Amino acid sequence: MKFLVPIFLLLANNLGQTPASPGPAQSAQTLPAGQENARKAKVLIDQMIQALGGQAYLNVQDSSQDGRSYSFHHGQSTSVGVLYWRFTKFPDKERVELTKKRDVIYLYNGNKGYEVTYKGAAFMEEKALAEYLRRREYSLDWVLRRWINEPGVALFYDGTNIAEQKPAEQVTIMNARNQAVTIYIDPSTHLPIKKSFSWRDPVDKERNADEEAYDNFRPVQGIMTPFSVSRYYNGDMASQRFLNSISYNRGLSDAMFNANAPYDPGKSPPK
Repeated sequence: MKFLVPIFLLLANNLGQTPASPGPAQSAQTLPAGQENARKAKVLIDQMIQALGGQAYLNVQDSSQDGRSYSFHHGQSTSVGVLYWRFTKFPDKERVELTKKRDVIYLYNGNKGYEVTYKGAAFMEEKALAEYLRRREYSLDWVLRRWINEPGVALFYDGTNIAEQKPAEQVTIMNARNQAVTIYIDPSTHLPIKKSFSWRDPVDKERNADEEAYDNFRPVQGIMTPFSVSRYYNGDMASQRFLNSISYNRGLSDAMFNANAPYDPGKSPPK
């Protein structure tokens, strides 16, 4: 079942040291260029978080969704689509069940990953797990709910651009570990259009680009949710995920993410 792993390797508010908004004695026009740039970036990020649902978005504890996912290789489709059920518990737990019988399961708990089949649970291959953990660390949820509050975070307004054939405001968030994520924001809805980051392969030392595009936003429990998510690797389509339904804050049990815990996929998730 290892061929199914790449399908789900898509598959995370006070600014630590970001300059504050200008007070009455210092208008935006008199701020140094660097501070004004960071201030503008902060305004766009705050608007985006509010558009996503504000506190409702920031306070999401878990999610339950189902849909269909497609994988690609060098931009060419490699599957007719796989049904999936996905459960997440912020910040670092995820369960993905595949096929109509939901009998192939991938579990992520902390920094560990497992593949569960009728043969039982097995540790995920090291490379596949490393790819998943990297994408989780650079996920939109982690960036907007964790990075943004860390000491030493830096914000940069990169100007206007085009993303997914739409006009966008471009903002980069960099943490104290020199990890950076660029987000393209719709100037009219303030919702994210695309997120991108790059990383250097430890083996061949080449730099790779990972991008995720969001579309078909719908309000669910006060949270604007993209029902279409596409991932690109070095410019080529790598996967697409289309949601059928999603719900938040169901009180999912930690037992769902335990590789050794019995769980009947035909029943409702334990609470």
